[in-house]
Amino acid sequence: MKLQGKAVIAQGGGPTAVINQSLVGAVLESRKFPQITRVYGALNGVAGIINENFLDLSQETSENLELVAKTPSSALLSTRDKPDAAYCKKIFNVFKAHDIRYFFYIGGNDSADTVRIVNEEAKLSDYELRAIHVPKTIDNDLTVTDHTPGYGSAARFVAQAFMGLNLDNKALPGVHIGVVMGRHAGFLTAASSVAQKYSGDGPHLIYLPERPFKVEDFLGDVKDVYDRYGRCIIAVSEGIQDEKGEPIVTRLLEREEDEHGNVQLSGTGALGDLLARYVKEKLEIQRVRADTFGYLQRSFAGCVSDVDQQEARMVGKKAVQFAVERNVDGSVTIHRTGEYSVDYKLTPLEEVAAKTKLMPAEFINDQGNHVTDAFKQYVTPLLGSDLPGIGLLKAPQLEKMLKV
Repeated sequence: MKLQGKAVIAQGGGPTAVINQSLVGAVLESRKFPQITRVYGALNGVAGIINENFLDLSQETSENLELVAKTPSSALLSTRDKPDAAYCKKIFNVFKAHDIRYFFYIGGNDSADTVRIVNEEAKLSDYELRAIHVPKTIDNDLTVTDHTPGYGSAARFVAQAFMGLNLDNKALPGVHIGVVMGRHAGFLTAASSVAQKYSGDGPHLIYLPERPFKVEDFLGDVKDVYDRYGRCIIAVSEGIQDEKGEPIVTRLLEREEDEHGNVQLSGTGALGDLLARYVKEKLEIQRVRADTFGYLQRSFAGCVSDVDQQEARMVGKKAVQFAVERNVDGSVTIHRTGEYSVDYKLTPLEEVAAKTKLMPAEFINDQGNHVTDAFKQYVTPLLGSDLPGIGLLKAPQLEKMLKV
């Protein structure tokens, strides 16, 4: 007998440009199955569940849902709450009261861990529930999956931003540092490499959390590039660490932690300012600038990968199909096949929950200050079609009439 009851969908963690595609994919697919009697959306993630803040998405028109799907950020709003056993008991009280039997949580590795805890508590409580984690994160740091929905669009933004920085810096040379999100994994920062089209283009240097950051080596790298080109563009992950594994930014700031005990890295331009000061003082280069991209990368309207949109929609649909047709729990994962195509599978929650994937060694050059062609081949299909074309003037330069 097929499990019958209501479904609840929630969104957790940081928003992305395509997270609503997963939401709409799950809603529309759920409405196809008669055993799912209603489809609810929890406002503010699991916090919305325990507070019974639900929208009845069964009453949304398909036309409006399609408009929401193309809109960046979390339509259901989000949360950083991380449930413990007591929190889960409150969730089950709500589930029982509303006869909720299907739970779809769209989020990253912390959200996957939430689904794992909820699923385990359901079994302990002898409450029949299908719980599925739907992947999302711009950091691209979920294990098992080849890549995560949200990453392609954020990577597209980073690549295009560095295209613009490169052109600006070529016109008015100097040193320009761009600080990109990435606590432990450097996938997003590495996407800046796609900006390089012609010889001498930036970013000339790329620094990732996977390799220890040594200030002396950094200054030497910058000097070498500046001496060669008369300018230097640098992409750096906010989470770069020293040899002891301490974030470089903590050298300047007092240690602050978020709700999950992570050192606070975002929301400040301190790292860029610190590195810019090193370059100015140690290398005596006067024109040095730093930009911190911050939240701009997550939900930037008008800079969305079509591939990312399609895959985000599909993981939402697949989550419902796995739960209803196969009657299983788990995390939806994406697996690359062929030159570029993908397959969708369901992975046990414990293989994804609270785990972090790092950049493979073959994606980082031996010096630890750039990426390899293997990474560029990996990331390029995820950025989608119609990246901006960059032109270079090819007209010959005239001979000087006056010898100065």
